[in-house]
Amino acid sequence: MLWIIFMLLLFISSMEMLTQNRWKKQASAGLLENCTGCVLCSEDNGCITCHHRLFLLIWRDGIRQYGMCVHTCPPGYFGVRGLEVNRCTKCRSPSCESCFSRDFCMKCKDKFYLHKGQCFRQCPPNTAVQPGTRECQEMCEPGPWSKWSACTHEGRTCGCKWGVETRVREVPGTAQEEGAACPALLETRKCRMRKHCPGEKTEPKNKGKKRQKKPKTEPHTGT
Repeated sequence: MLWIIFMLLLFISSMEMLTQNRWKKQASAGLLENCTGCVLCSEDNGCITCHHRLFLLIWRDGIRQYGMCVHTCPPGYFGVRGLEVNRCTKCRSPSCESCFSRDFCMKCKDKFYLHKGQCFRQCPPNTAVQPGTRECQEMCEPGPWSKWSACTHEGRTCGCKWGVETRVREVPGTAQEEGAACPALLETRKCRMRKHCPGEKTEPKNKGKKRQKKPKTEPHTGT
């Protein structure tokens, strides 16, 4: 009877060991998939430290935290290299797709516009959407036009038939600093010049032409 009980306990113990070994194999296989590029990995939390060229990406699922080693950080994160570990840090704004630092966005998600590192539903006042992008740019409002300049041609104000005159207008310094796209700040137009400069001797129109002598007429004598 004791022998039967002993054999039964031995059978139960071997089944438990077999079950544990099978679970360990499954856990090791899953751990190997989740620990690619890891230097130190946890069965419950994934990667803890990565190889020096990789970034450690950590995300939460409820109260649990998981780690993964990646070559590049996913959208909504930016990479920060450190002495011990390189981390993927999440952008502060949920509307930011790519950021340079936690508070400076470089690209916004769809339906958002970028202006000075921030994402907006609409461009702020005094800004407009830059064509072909989802970025807001400062609007440029130039000042009044200046008077037309003197009519000149290659630096001369006389001696030619036609010349060009110009006028300009300026923009506020803030718009120039922001790199705003401004309308035309210079205009030119064709103008008539004084053909002869003051003090310049003019040649007579008939100079160089030989004066034609009138034919002599002989007096008519009657017969």
